[in-house]
Amino acid sequence: MKDISLKERIILALDVETPEQARELVKKTESHLGFYKVGLQLFMADWFQTVDWLVDRGHKVMLDLKFFDIPETVKLAVAQLRSHGVSLATVHGNDPIIRAALEEKGDIKLLAVTVLTSFGEEDLRAMGMTQSIEDLVYFRAKRALELGCDGVVSSGLEAARLRDGLGEKLLLVTPGIRPGANVLDTADDQTRIMTAGRAITSGADQVVVGRPISKAADPIAVIEAMQQEIAQALR
Repeated sequence: MKDISLKERIILALDVETPEQARELVKKTESHLGFYKVGLQLFMADWFQTVDWLVDRGHKVMLDLKFFDIPETVKLAVAQLRSHGVSLATVHGNDPIIRAALEEKGDIKLLAVTVLTSFGEEDLRAMGMTQSIEDLVYFRAKRALELGCDGVVSSGLEAARLRDGLGEKLLLVTPGIRPGANVLDTADDQTRIMTAGRAITSGADQVVVGRPISKAADPIAVIEAMQQEIAQALR
């Protein structure tokens, strides 16, 4: 069992338009949460300012920029993160990119992105890939772990196979989390989704949640319900 507190099992995605909105959301939820994700949208709005602000308030940060570039560029980019207290950073699960990022990660835990949760089987076919999503995720996760990554990002649908096949060392972070009935919402732009409790039961260590909390009339109520699910799953 990894030493992850219930307050850090949910990573709240600050996928909002402005830094002001992000800070307001943090202030609304930080009584119950201690881990936040800064993605490309928010990072482009103010670079490291929100990251530094979160760290100064005692929170952990997942910087989700999904680095994908020539290895030397990725290596230099990852090096820029080390002085900002980032806890988790993401790179695409490509061997040369992972190797380059590992050279400069320092104390940052590095997560390899396997297959985006917005992708379905038909998207892989369109890119000329013939294997299933589950097989591709497993192959990329296994390779990332062999190269030295701390963990991977994958949907909850692949979590059980990853945990069974790759063991407890792997840190498994799962986006595409939706509350209860929302899993059946066909208008959702995320394709491979599940509830927080089921993701943890399947083997995920932490779940990334965005709109179900940020768009909720009562964000704390949603967080508490998800945390209760997670606590039951861990038991």
